[in-house]
Amino acid sequence: MPELPEVETVRGGLAPVLEGQRLARVEARRPDLRFPLPDNFVQELTGARILKLERRAKYLLARLDREDTLVMHLGMSGRFEIARPAGEARPGNFHYAPTPDPKHAHVLFETEAGDRVTYYDPRRFGYMALVNTATFDLHPWFAGLGPEPLSQAFDAARLQHAFAGRKQGPKTLLLDQRIVAGLGNIYVCEALHRARISPFRAAGRISRSRLERLAVAVRAVLLEAIAAGGSTLRDYAQADGALGYFQHSFRVYDREGRPCPHAGCPGVIARRLQAGRSTFYCPVCQK
Repeated sequence: MPELPEVETVRGGLAPVLEGQRLARVEARRPDLRFPLPDNFVQELTGARILKLERRAKYLLARLDREDTLVMHLGMSGRFEIARPAGEARPGNFHYAPTPDPKHAHVLFETEAGDRVTYYDPRRFGYMALVNTATFDLHPWFAGLGPEPLSQAFDAARLQHAFAGRKQGPKTLLLDQRIVAGLGNIYVCEALHRARISPFRAAGRISRSRLERLAVAVRAVLLEAIAAGGSTLRDYAQADGALGYFQHSFRVYDREGRPCPHAGCPGVIARRLQAGRSTFYCPVCQK
């Protein structure tokens, strides 16, 4: 499933095409994705202007000039493709993904400028909804979310409070969206390795100084992934159809059996199942 950097990369790709634009045409080619589309989905969006495109956790948010916000989640295989009348080259230094199958083109947005944004989703695990903007933070999807990991609200103090007295490992807790929003398996493995913290250590026993390192590592790995365009796991592609390069920079994720990249560490990257997910780590330097 796309994680925060992938969703942020998609947001950045869509923003120049959608922000400030009025939707001249909206087409829903099926009544549902993972969940049914709202009954008034096409009517509410047609003619609406997208004021701003934002991200919250792993959600894309199109703030409208009407009372609602369009909420979009990519699920496992959701992706957007952009078609522009001028036929400009796709932006970014990336390898391009294959042309998606038209039978998986489920929702189309066309702006007054003539740009078309099509949502493809072969597995249909993604979803879209219209949420009242005035009460947005009270919606069940968002009411319990923790702070964004790139915001000032996420720091060692936040982690210390959330981890206090907890016997679970820090990886398990960092994946809890109530503690911090948007983190997933890949980048938590990467951040814990950078901070040299074991995924299995009782979180409540991690010192404040090590939590400082962890907070810094989380930010660093996310910012690097965003700058590189996200990972290319599964069917993920950028909004412009391009694949990112960040997978080539993984230090531990999916690198079982390879030497630990920390200078001077003789360890070998190991993999262990943790709550049904693969955890990649160095058993020597992650304590």
